[in-house]
Amino acid sequence: MTDVVMPQMGESIFEGTITKWLKKTGDKVQRDEPLFEISTDKVDAEIPAPASGVLREIKVTEGNTVQVNTVVGVIGDGDGAAASVPAKAGAPAPSPVPPKKDVQAPATLPVAAPVAGADDESDVRSSPLVRKLAREHNIDLNQIKGTGTGGRITKQDVLDHVEQPSSAPATATPSPASRPSAPTLATIPGDVVPMTQMRKIIAQRMIESRRTSAHVHCMFEVDMTRIVNLRNKLKNSFEQRHGARLTFMPFFVRAAIIALQQYPIANASIDGDNIRYHRHVNAGIAVALDNGLIVPVLKNADELNFLGLQRGITDLGERARTKKLMPTDVEGATFTITNPGQFGAVFGLPIINQPNVAIMGVGGITKQPLVVTDKDGADSIAIRSVVHLTLGYDHRIIDGAVADQFMVVVKKTLENWSEEVG
Repeated sequence: MTDVVMPQMGESIFEGTITKWLKKTGDKVQRDEPLFEISTDKVDAEIPAPASGVLREIKVTEGNTVQVNTVVGVIGDGDGAAASVPAKAGAPAPSPVPPKKDVQAPATLPVAAPVAGADDESDVRSSPLVRKLAREHNIDLNQIKGTGTGGRITKQDVLDHVEQPSSAPATATPSPASRPSAPTLATIPGDVVPMTQMRKIIAQRMIESRRTSAHVHCMFEVDMTRIVNLRNKLKNSFEQRHGARLTFMPFFVRAAIIALQQYPIANASIDGDNIRYHRHVNAGIAVALDNGLIVPVLKNADELNFLGLQRGITDLGERARTKKLMPTDVEGATFTITNPGQFGAVFGLPIINQPNVAIMGVGGITKQPLVVTDKDGADSIAIRSVVHLTLGYDHRIIDGAVADQFMVVVKKTLENWSEEVG
């Protein structure tokens, strides 16, 4: 028998919440395959099985928080017979009884049956978000070639497949059991459900940030036409040469780094009555998850070239969505960038990520008519690709003039992009 214990995910972490068991009692498990998911005050992570065998017992059920090194399950020898091992007297049952209506617990809705092969994790490398997206569009993931690390299918791979005319979803009438198709955290209207551990932490930190920093925001309109054209020209060759998709995020990160080097106050933090100026730019990149968000950190981003930025951003995003981040991956940010524009927002007014003193929000890139002045001073109206950038800053140490000057550098860098992309 091998005990499965709650791991210590960092020196400052003393407990974890089991959010999901990926195997049930009686299932076969292989050493190092994902066994259960946990949530801590730093990260959400998939925990691998410590040995091969059969999951004989689940001692701590989903939703319970325990100290590190607590035994949460037992793996034993066997051939994986489906017979379930009953829980010991006084131990939590592996499968909770459905709650009554007056109990404040999550209610479940019928979920549409997955497309054949679309959720076959034994053959397809993908994240829960990608599999959910595939189910929503009635797509078989086995038909998609993954462009992520090790052939992993990414969200963009699925979206690209959806845009192809041949990938239009089938129009078969769903059975009553498949309506409605429930999102990850679907509940019946009127129900009261407890917050997830991640949601509690996000709520706590957002309130703390509002109480700590004197939030002010400024917004700048930026002509991204040069960069949009450059990306369209290079994205195919870039991916062929480097094995990484060319996105817009490294352009914004590089422009922010250049501005931070000229205005280091935006890369500082407050330490009592002192201002601590950080030696390097550790760029926090906000990543949206199915049930919240997380901010992994690209350490020493100021020392990376453009390709290094793209690879680092892609790696952090993939590991965030597949629950592979370690606590050190979300620590030490000195400046944060968030991208609400990926969901269609024109701009956002983001809350500062403590202990940072500034955060840049990236809106959606859209085509708009702009007045363009040529080198002779003549004006004309042209269709340009435009983005709205906002800077949320802590007015305790950053004045409005400095914030505006910072954003002027970001704007000029993007509109007059000259750096080698690769």
